[in-house]
Amino acid sequence: MTAIAIQESRFSHTPEMLREIAQDLIQYARKQGATASSAEVSDGFGQGISVRHGAVETIEYNRDKGLSISVYIGQRRGNASTSDFSPQAVRDTVDAALNIARFTALDDCAGLPEIELLATEFPDLDLYHPWLLNVDDAISLARECEQAAFAADKRINNSEGANVNVHEAHFVYANSLGFVGGFPTSRHSVSCAVIAGKDDAMQRDYWYSVARNAAEILKVEEVGRIAAERTVRRLKGRNLASTQCAVLFEAPIAASLIGHFVGAVSGGSLYRKSSFLLDQLGEHVFSPVIRIDDVPEIRRGLASGSFDDEGVKAQRRTIVDAGVLNGYFLGSYSARKLGMKTTGNAGGNHNLIVQSGELDFSGLLKKMDRGLLVTELLGHGVNPVTGDYSRGAAGFWVEQGEIQYPVEEITIAGNLKEMFKGIVAVGNDVLIQGSRQCGSILIERMSVAGR
Repeated sequence: MTAIAIQESRFSHTPEMLREIAQDLIQYARKQGATASSAEVSDGFGQGISVRHGAVETIEYNRDKGLSISVYIGQRRGNASTSDFSPQAVRDTVDAALNIARFTALDDCAGLPEIELLATEFPDLDLYHPWLLNVDDAISLARECEQAAFAADKRINNSEGANVNVHEAHFVYANSLGFVGGFPTSRHSVSCAVIAGKDDAMQRDYWYSVARNAAEILKVEEVGRIAAERTVRRLKGRNLASTQCAVLFEAPIAASLIGHFVGAVSGGSLYRKSSFLLDQLGEHVFSPVIRIDDVPEIRRGLASGSFDDEGVKAQRRTIVDAGVLNGYFLGSYSARKLGMKTTGNAGGNHNLIVQSGELDFSGLLKKMDRGLLVTELLGHGVNPVTGDYSRGAAGFWVEQGEIQYPVEEITIAGNLKEMFKGIVAVGNDVLIQGSRQCGSILIERMSVAGR
């Protein structure tokens, strides 16, 4: 069976059906008086299996479909959506959007993107890999994952479960400028969370693996083993006296620092003046060791695509070079608000790649020499306006470049502007678990508070 045949057999609607619905929405909106419009129609499904102590806890299966229409009457905008694809529901949804538009205020930044910015080529980025996994096989994989965690160390005595998830979807986006595009995607994952110790000395940790293609997910036994190892290494955690020291963010959580940066240089935060990086274009916002690229064309990338949520062509860009901020993340509306052009980032960043340094994780520990390795962050103590940063944390104390003992119930604090400029190194221990890819990040100095 060909890939197209598999796609059509997996979904409730074929790509041609989605395209027809999207174009019907645009045509009907024009007939009813819209001066411009855009529509997105999607169809997808998911399957999730959860096993705990070998017993099946949940079996979830969902089929989702939906359409949304944005219409413009001049520079008044209305939006409506529905999950009903019947002809009457489609017309009612367009009518609802038009009614909303008639009562909204004029907005001189509203409207579709410039026609010359729309994508005209649609390369196959290999984003769809169906996982033909029946329920029985999914249960077996989840059990094997959990069993591997229990077998890895006798101190593992409880489990929060192992999960196997399948997700597949496809969509079509169209607008009244003549753009029509869409493609299928898949995202599959395996995860496991386990517990060691007892009473007040219990510790928990987890691991997961995610990919477009199930063949690229870690073996379930490996996911379980890593979850167990991460859990038992946290036993006998200590507190720390308050101090200032170097802090190493382990790769799985280092991407959260990059997430704060993305939020600060995204259009909504900038035009609302709610960003700690206002008016910093062309300025050093990171240390000179940092380069960040936005790369949309990675094959099987978790955030790849040839166009953004408005149909604008996605382009590779160097956002930060030698610590200098070269660009923002803008859609058409936020770009107009700022007197700029869209960067093809309506909907957010693509695959954001932080250039790796030469050091592996062990090398970063040696470079740090003495300080805190952070492996878990707790709470949401980040002020996006000032950059003030204060998070609960757990991890390990390091002396002479070697891990000495686990630490817990501590708080790390600083300011993101100073933290970014204080980055000493980025490791080459990159994990691909989302759209932001980076190795472990070593920061020269932060405040650490114990109990």
